[in-house]
Amino acid sequence: MKDVGIIAVGGYEEVGRNMTAIRVGKEIVIMDMGVRLDRIQIHEDTEMENMHSLDLIQMGAIPDDKILKNVDGNVVGIVCTHGHLDHIGAVPKLAHRYKCPIIGTPFTTELIRQEIKSERKFKVTNKLVPMMCGEIYDLSKNLAVELIRVQHSIIDSAFAALHTPFGIILYACDFKIDRTPTLGEVPDFKRLKQIGRDGVFAMITEGLDSDHSGKTPSEQIAKDLVWDALLGTEETESGVLVTTFASHIARLNAVIEASAKMGRTPVLMGSSMERYFGTALRMGYVKKPDNLKICGNRRSVDSTTKQIIREGKNKYLPIVTGHQGEPGAVLGRIASGELDFQMEAGDKVIFSANVIPNQLNIANRYTCETKLKQKGARIYDRVHVSGHAYKEDHWELLRMVRPEHVIPTHGTLNMHTAYVEMAEDTGYEFGQTVHILRNGQELTL
Repeated sequence: MKDVGIIAVGGYEEVGRNMTAIRVGKEIVIMDMGVRLDRIQIHEDTEMENMHSLDLIQMGAIPDDKILKNVDGNVVGIVCTHGHLDHIGAVPKLAHRYKCPIIGTPFTTELIRQEIKSERKFKVTNKLVPMMCGEIYDLSKNLAVELIRVQHSIIDSAFAALHTPFGIILYACDFKIDRTPTLGEVPDFKRLKQIGRDGVFAMITEGLDSDHSGKTPSEQIAKDLVWDALLGTEETESGVLVTTFASHIARLNAVIEASAKMGRTPVLMGSSMERYFGTALRMGYVKKPDNLKICGNRRSVDSTTKQIIREGKNKYLPIVTGHQGEPGAVLGRIASGELDFQMEAGDKVIFSANVIPNQLNIANRYTCETKLKQKGARIYDRVHVSGHAYKEDHWELLRMVRPEHVIPTHGTLNMHTAYVEMAEDTGYEFGQTVHILRNGQELTL
């Protein structure tokens, strides 16, 4: 066992499509298998579950794992750190090529199971291994993986610590340093400091928001912002809509709690709302209020919209998909007049989400907001805090873990350059101890 290789499969020059392979001698562990959603959305009639992996690779929608054929080694495990599609969405297309288990936290593995179930092209029979944070799973006699609890914009997120003869290799993607989360526990700082003392050989970490100064505000701040937007008004008779990430269970929970204070019935609308929040309910991560309505399919969305208009918009709080302005989502259909929810002057639309930074999303969101404004809607945007670490969070993690080598992933070259500059401030040296990779490259350590 002579060396370690960090193989950049996807996510090293873009936002999304995350996949890293860590080679230790002749054994390989894959970290994440994600999609790049904008590459799918740009083809309007794309049904991903019916498409071949090679076509999706050609589109740039999923990682090009064919490069692993040229790597001398055998894949012994696939580890997924959380349930966002840019980290698990390619599992149904690629995992069947590797005879090994797929490991993640219980919520993450359940979402992967659902993705595999809806797949139509490939049969994925890999064993799914749900693991609690703090547990260690032996992949081989030389390698074991440990999940370490962190906070992100989806519940049950983790760092993956790969225990190797060279020391720990920490895959830290995605996260925020949140000491006052509204759902779940604080990150396991004690364990992170301990592995820092024990010796971390390399850390692979997201670079997404490393160019943002300061630290990321806590999710408690986001809850306060949402509550202020919903409750901090005397105009209580108007219609109110909220849109946010369907996978952001903590944020959805905060909106549902606010609806009780408003005296309105919360209604989750959209298939992804039903999928993510329904899964969280079934697994006991959140409790269901008696009056909560969940409408997933188009027929139930259409009939519930009619009911809201019939009984009065002031009695309901619809929480809808479409925060990126996607034309086919519930908010996009309302903006285009496809649904019976008639926007009137003074109705509020609260965007509890940022625009994911790619040109398609920016254009879609602009179009959606313009249509809503033309109908008289009042737009409340940026009622949100990020789930990703800002510069000072990255600084803090580096000081906590003290890896010998650090490699940014999940981001553009500009983002990674910002990360390198921050790392250099802590004493790392570009090209020697902090490294930039492009998709398809292998760094040998």
